[in-house]
Amino acid sequence: MSKRLTDNLTSQYLEAANRMRPKTSRRRIVAYVESYDDIFFWRSVLSRYENENRYFEVMLPTRMERLDRGKKAVMMKLLTEKVGRDMIACVDADYDYLIQGKTPVSQEIISNPYVLHTYAYAIENLQCYAPSLHDVCVAVTLNDHAVFDFAEFMRQYSLAIFPLFVWSIWYYRTPDYNEFSLTEFSRVIDIGSFSLEHAEKVIQHVRHKVDTRVRQLQQKNPGAKESYLAVKEDIKRLGVTAETTYMYVQGHHLFDKVVVPMLKKVCTLLIREREVEITRQSVHGAQRRNELSCYTKSLEDIPSMLRKNVSYVHSQPFKRILADVEQLLNRK
Repeated sequence: MSKRLTDNLTSQYLEAANRMRPKTSRRRIVAYVESYDDIFFWRSVLSRYENENRYFEVMLPTRMERLDRGKKAVMMKLLTEKVGRDMIACVDADYDYLIQGKTPVSQEIISNPYVLHTYAYAIENLQCYAPSLHDVCVAVTLNDHAVFDFAEFMRQYSLAIFPLFVWSIWYYRTPDYNEFSLTEFSRVIDIGSFSLEHAEKVIQHVRHKVDTRVRQLQQKNPGAKESYLAVKEDIKRLGVTAETTYMYVQGHHLFDKVVVPMLKKVCTLLIREREVEITRQSVHGAQRRNELSCYTKSLEDIPSMLRKNVSYVHSQPFKRILADVEQLLNRK
């Protein structure tokens, strides 16, 4: 198919093409995503719904191929009039889900049944699903010793940042969102230098920064208490809990500034632990060198293994994605 034809591709075109194929052929459903990095994730979602009657083809819109990541507004403009039964869009939720229609992109995401989104801010948040982080460490280090409670740390981190997160959503539901930008919010909730031995102090530091900024915003918006509480209750209705706030903050920040530094500290400890064990069990120097060499070659890169983490299938946002796919496929 020529590039010109693919530029004008619509769900109606695909539906007509599917009708013209032999009855024994499977129905083709095109799923457009925002970036190359998203293709594997959405394939893992949609492939479980392939059968003898239908299959999915996950790709970027032709005009998106040379665009940077995060060009959702451009993508939605291209696809708004085109998506349907045989052509769907799959995007990160970002804040668009939680601001509930305050922008055209947000309105399209929450109202168009042929637009799937992650519920969590982005795919990175799902990859950082707290109960799975120990498994990531095992994959990296081949050491199954649980030396740190990731789930509890992320729960405490979430509780610490939740009050400011509500303010962030509150602002993004208004035209004045630039007064408290997502960039500033991410800066406040940054954990700084992570210490495995003093993880509690890391949380205390974040909580102190959050409390300070919350007081400033309360003073700046003295009449906002009622609307703040309304936003708080509404995002809870949408699936956010104080204990899982980390799933809804900016994905790149969570991945690069919180979870990867934490995993590096834990994995370093586990690697040293395994190396000491190898040294202790070796009969002579040659054996020790050989074992250490083999072990070193078996180690994996932390960011790469985190991106390959698929244990998010047990998370609530992922289950909601699957429910949306099933509802989409049941539409007539």
